[in-house]
Amino acid sequence: MFGLSDGWLWAIGGLVLLIAEVVAPGFFLVFLGVAAIATGLFTLLFDLGLAPQLALFVIYTALAVMIGKRWYAEPDTSDQAISLNDPARRLVGRTATVVDPIDEHGGRVRLGDSEWTARGGPAATGDRVEIISVEGNCLRVGGARTIAAPVGESDA
Repeated sequence: MFGLSDGWLWAIGGLVLLIAEVVAPGFFLVFLGVAAIATGLFTLLFDLGLAPQLALFVIYTALAVMIGKRWYAEPDTSDQAISLNDPARRLVGRTATVVDPIDEHGGRVRLGDSEWTARGGPAATGDRVEIISVEGNCLRVGGARTIAAPVGESDA
């Protein structure tokens, strides 16, 4: 057809499907496009007849869908995705300055330009502590450690 070998027709058809996926995203044509390109390359290398070409296309499509489903079905577990709707969770790991002495029953820390209720410690006023977790509007902090403030930076 058009003076092109079957392999080139498969490859061109695959590229057309990939372009169609970009134009009208639905995330299924990409699998068919990849399978068609793979079938075209295999056909060019081994000069296959129509029946083996169709069989390869079906196999490559199934493989592409299985791999794509496994790859894209995994939930995003990055810290940013977890804390997207929970901004307080982003505070974990930061350091704060103790304003009121902290013990298991309470205390206060300054983080940036705000003060937070904190538990944990023990830590004395002026100590710098690390935030371990957030429980509602109360920060759970680790024991007092000597953590030097970065040069030219406050508790922000």
